[in-house]
Amino acid sequence: MDIYSTRERIRKENINFMNLPLRVTFYARVSTDFNVQLNSLDNQITYYTDFIRKNPNWEYVDGYVDEGISGVSTAKRERFNEMIEDAKAGMFDLIVTKEVSRFARNTLDSIRFTRELLSSGVAVYFQNDNINTLDEDSELRLTIMSSMAQDESRKISTRVRFGHQQAIKKGTVLGTNNMYGYIKKDGKLMVDETQADFVRELFEMYATGKFSMKQMEKHFYQKGIRNSKGKMLSHSTMSNIIRNPKYKGYYAGNKVRITDLFTKKQKFLPEEEWVMYKDETGEIVPAIVSEELWDKANEVLYMRSQDVITAQHKTVHQNLLTGKLICAHCGMPYYRKDAVSKGGEKISKWVCSGKIKNGASSCPSRAIYESEIKPIIEDIFKSGQQHIEELSACVLKLVSEVLDTNENKDELNRLNQELITRQKMKAKLLQYNADGRMDDSEFIRMTADCDNEIKDIEKKINALNKTSKTEREMKKELAEIKTILKTAEKHIDGEEIDRAFVDRYISDITVYPDEEITRFEIHLKAGTTVTKTLQNLTSRAGSNSKKMIKAYEESMK
Repeated sequence: MDIYSTRERIRKENINFMNLPLRVTFYARVSTDFNVQLNSLDNQITYYTDFIRKNPNWEYVDGYVDEGISGVSTAKRERFNEMIEDAKAGMFDLIVTKEVSRFARNTLDSIRFTRELLSSGVAVYFQNDNINTLDEDSELRLTIMSSMAQDESRKISTRVRFGHQQAIKKGTVLGTNNMYGYIKKDGKLMVDETQADFVRELFEMYATGKFSMKQMEKHFYQKGIRNSKGKMLSHSTMSNIIRNPKYKGYYAGNKVRITDLFTKKQKFLPEEEWVMYKDETGEIVPAIVSEELWDKANEVLYMRSQDVITAQHKTVHQNLLTGKLICAHCGMPYYRKDAVSKGGEKISKWVCSGKIKNGASSCPSRAIYESEIKPIIEDIFKSGQQHIEELSACVLKLVSEVLDTNENKDELNRLNQELITRQKMKAKLLQYNADGRMDDSEFIRMTADCDNEIKDIEKKINALNKTSKTEREMKKELAEIKTILKTAEKHIDGEEIDRAFVDRYISDITVYPDEEITRFEIHLKAGTTVTKTLQNLTSRAGSNSKKMIKAYEESMK
């Protein structure tokens, strides 16, 4: 539908939009899963289906319905987002919905989506609010109505937050009902004996320090204990159970705070801000395990986490390229694997971690010997002077191009003048409207056009400012690159590459595997990228790598 010509027809012929031949759909939503609300949703669907079908001028298009989803943001409303995409594809001309608050309680969302829909030739009719975006003054009225809806959402959120705080003070258990070993009822927890035995066994096994999480995952899976999807319990699920103080009979609240009303983003608060105390009555949070057992299990968990941190710290400093080699195929880092040759020589290989974890067929990458890649890195910096000369020529060419042409500068001047002109025009429109020389509908239309033009100009100015570099900036960059490369060349002269050198001069190395060669894109901290290749060795790339992966997978069983 052409919005402009349709508006013109409505204005000139004084015709009601109900009499236009349109393809019409509807959008309905409720924010909870209560039966009353779902009945309300059914009523909405029935009403709008009949409302559209009864109009002989309209062609009915199946509606879009979201159930049990908050109206604060459109991010999680799947059917709403599907409707927007279908609108862009031209599947209908008009959307009928109950009110602004059903469409979006966020003013920015309301305006953004109605503008987006109008640009796609689709109007929206908010029936209860009597707002039709085919009307030229609809955006002003929509802004007012959606602002009111947004403010109501904020008030509701404040009331809910206050209610949570009061509930915590009273010792009411908040949060999810899905807790292993418990059933929540009326703000209190009751022990679910059908799951409590599993929880006790979990704590008892882990507290011995003899079982890994992986062993426990398999153990409980074999006993028929599954997660909600019927799969094996995850490492994180069991860790969270062990860490949760409720299992030893402690009330714990105020652990999370919502930081953004509209995105519902949460911040996990530090433990010192929690409201936590022992439930001496055992009526609110009854214990499933003793404090002593809980403490033992958590001590094991803490010690193991420290061991992992220490091991990771050591690995970073012992291994030359840890965290630097990245597989271009799967995006995973390379891990180092050490072996000893028949002659007693230590051999270090780097293998894609994705290939190790997911199997040999998952990634075409080849194992890389450290003895092969070290000379490649050394060569880059030992031939640093050559790279400096190449970089100098490249940057100086760019500088000369900037000096030879003033196109960017002229374009920036022109755009700045145009921006000033549009801003003055907007001020005049406001004055004309205030003086009564322009009616409100014309003022709104022309102001909106002016705002769009200003935004386009500002985008162009920002884009030019980002891409434009002065001669001084380019020469400064060149000097920095020269300094880094010269320092690296002196550093490596007569010395072997170590981890400190790699950290100082190399950002990362992207590895591109191929049948014949392995290509390395070495990203230097000087801001440049050097490409090197390595001929693949069939003997190296075949059975040895597969044996290594197989051995790793066997160790995980």
